[in-house]
Amino acid sequence: MEMAIETKQLTVAYGLQSALRSVDVNIPRFSMSGIIGPNGAGKSTLLKAILGMVPCPSGHVIFHQGDASSVAYVPQRNSVDWDFPASVFDVVMMGTYGRLRWFQRPEKKEKKETMEALAKVQMEDFANRQIGELSGGQQQRVFLARAFVQQASIYLMDEPFAAVDAITEKLIIELLHKVRGEGNTIVLVHHDLTTAKHYFDHIILLNKDVIACGPTDESLTSANIQSAYGVFTDINFGSTP
Repeated sequence: MEMAIETKQLTVAYGLQSALRSVDVNIPRFSMSGIIGPNGAGKSTLLKAILGMVPCPSGHVIFHQGDASSVAYVPQRNSVDWDFPASVFDVVMMGTYGRLRWFQRPEKKEKKETMEALAKVQMEDFANRQIGELSGGQQQRVFLARAFVQQASIYLMDEPFAAVDAITEKLIIELLHKVRGEGNTIVLVHHDLTTAKHYFDHIILLNKDVIACGPTDESLTSANIQSAYGVFTDINFGSTP
């Protein structure tokens, strides 16, 4: 199986507080991978460490599918300043800037791609709206559009289903599966164990240490969940949404 990303002995600490301890994970190419674990497990930190956004005193990251410039990142909603005076269109078009030369301004091609990305997430009618005026689910769709317009090969997303309604979550997961089917790799932090088996084909179960990393049916077991969360659970994974 070809890998998109590997981490080797990745360690992150905030002061004296350990966030990740010698984390080895393999993320297969073209997979839909979920990072699962309790609060404070280091899930968001793992994404940031992969992107080089936090210092890692030891360990390293290997990109097999492109490099860090081939990655589109969708942060948590609560880390964004939604009062920033920018329109929906402008926020999405920012995703094209990485392909432009110094001092080059977006032109007709980039503007067309921006509208296509907004249409993909069903937000083209909100193009001129100020980003802070949108609902949580609408804001998440806009940030997905900004990621899609980057034309990346790897998408890292930090809880994209947080504060969205069921309709938006269904739309997002369908879009992500479509993007994965086009030859891309999707990795996202997720908190809902009941949907994880239906959303992902690969799971990283984390609690500062790696509890399990591999195909979902092998990784997301009651024993592994108990080890990660510290409590016994006989979870009912329900039916496919």
